[in-house]
Amino acid sequence: QVQLVETGGGLVQAGNSLRLSCAASGSYARTISNNGMGWFRQAPGKEREFVATISWNGGATNYLDSVQGRFTISRDRVKNTVYLQMNDLRVEDTAVYYCAASRSAAASTSTDMYRYWGQGTQVTVSS
Repeated sequence: QVQLVETGGGLVQAGNSLRLSCAASGSYARTISNNGMGWFRQAPGKEREFVATISWNGGATNYLDSVQGRFTISRDRVKNTVYLQMNDLRVEDTAVYYCAASRSAAASTSTDMYRYWGQGTQVTVSS
């Protein structure tokens, strides 16, 4: 099994930055180094939405349009950890952020492609 644990969330003012981390553990944790990874978020009363994704080797990334240029996804395959650097945060970025491990090596924007999910970390941006 694989467990994903997100950390780094919190309360910040608009314009500031946060860095989320997602660490994998478990008996098969090392296997996800060969899988695409993604970050998703869910705001109150809204559906979960794609935020960012990265391929197995970091060679391909994709972002939600509204975070393009402000957020950066990266990974450390040795540490089995994925990061989401979030700069110039906006009130509308407020949500619970989830990381997920894909079923494939590619970067994917679809929730259906993801097999393992973390429990989420709250990000709150105040004005």
